[in-house]
Amino acid sequence: MTSSTRTLLGALGALLFCSGAAQAVECEAKTVGGKPFTVCRVDLNSERLELFWRDDGGRPYRQFSLLRDALEAKGKKLVFAVNAGMYKPDFSPVGLFVADGREQVTLNHHVGSGNFSQQPNGVFLVDGHSARVMTTDDYGRESRKPFLATQSGPMLVHEGEITTSAVMDPHSTSRKIRNGVCAPAPDAVAFVISESPVTFYEFASYFRDSLHCREALYLDGSISSLYAPRLNREDLGPVAQVQDELAVDPLR
Repeated sequence: MTSSTRTLLGALGALLFCSGAAQAVECEAKTVGGKPFTVCRVDLNSERLELFWRDDGGRPYRQFSLLRDALEAKGKKLVFAVNAGMYKPDFSPVGLFVADGREQVTLNHHVGSGNFSQQPNGVFLVDGHSARVMTTDDYGRESRKPFLATQSGPMLVHEGEITTSAVMDPHSTSRKIRNGVCAPAPDAVAFVISESPVTFYEFASYFRDSLHCREALYLDGSISSLYAPRLNREDLGPVAQVQDELAVDPLR
């Protein structure tokens, strides 16, 4: 890790962090088809993403402020964050969790009715200055050993097309605040949060048509949160409740 005192994060329950120049993280509001989104772009040539789950005492981070304070105690400054994955009621990851090159939770191949288990689901990973979104099956076949990885589902876009799982119905009326991620280029990551409730199809369309991402991954729904001091924004996040979408959540 560099000696920089600037820090960037992305996740609640688990957290993505990066150090470098804050100018390499750009957040902006975009409205497409009357639907507002906030997009935060990370330049991996200047920033190093990292994944967090628990503090030094083994307690899960539940709020951005807790991670911010922990990092400040180590001489770092949190400059950006989004929640980045699905977690059980005890705040343990539902699927693959790799941090600092160490796999702490294994790949989850469960197929079922929850959002996480809609097929294809996928993995967001970073290794060095390169990021990628790929399906769970592809990740398993390649036997990769990334620096960080988080698994979620469903995939929003795969091979340039919106995926065809049950939740992707263009006529769905189920709208939630949602967040997701893609890698428009190997050295760039785009995190997106909807600023009004959207369907899965509407959210996926934004990644495909506005960001031109060939692979995009849904991270979470109703509790989607953003920490972006440069936008004067610090969402509270789940705080006391995280639902296991693998086991108990209906399609949404």
